[in-house]
Amino acid sequence: MDLSWMAWTWQTALFFALLLATLLAMTVLALRRPEVERVGALGLPTTRGDRLFLTLLGAAFIHLGWLALAGDAPLWGAGILSLTWGAALFRWA
Repeated sequence: MDLSWMAWTWQTALFFALLLATLLAMTVLALRRPEVERVGALGLPTTRGDRLFLTLLGAAFIHLGWLALAGDAPLWGAGILSLTWGAALFRWA
């Protein structure tokens, strides 16, 4: 299989490894402690999986917005905003 079309750097591999680890951790957590829907600040019932999906989707949009608005600024700011967004979603959503 030829994978030369994609730039497989250590950062790319780390991203996918962490994504896989997150999904595995969420699976183990769901098996040990079944998910219970709760209604939070969003006003709709969400589970841990829903909040993880919204966190990942929001992080993607935060990073795209950062690239569009901040240009050449380092992505550390977008990463911090994404972590804050995720923490807020898991806490209050």
